[in-house]
Amino acid sequence: MADTDCLFCKIVAGDIPSEEVMSTSGTYAFRDINPAAPTHVLVVPRHHIESAATLTAGDAATLAEMIGTAQQVARQEGIDASGYRLVFNVGEDALNSVPHLHLHVVGGKRLGWPPG
Repeated sequence: MADTDCLFCKIVAGDIPSEEVMSTSGTYAFRDINPAAPTHVLVVPRHHIESAATLTAGDAATLAEMIGTAQQVARQEGIDASGYRLVFNVGEDALNSVPHLHLHVVGGKRLGWPPG
């Protein structure tokens, strides 16, 4: 179910343009408009889930599909061998600005630690 006020629901629906990287029956992957690395892709579920904090056991298949899409994105983008980071941000302190579950696929350069 889509949240009509949700930015990512509008992107998934095609109401707001995005640069598609990959699409599956349950996920949509698109380039971040403010990339933190040469490769920065967001993977979102096609149905609205607010955040990783609201996931339940019933969302296991969605989460597995998101990880699978992220792995495919890494291969397609050529960062699978060199390494990449998968990130879920939860809440204001983590700078989560869109309340729709999304997985960041970040790579294409050596990433510092700790992040941020």
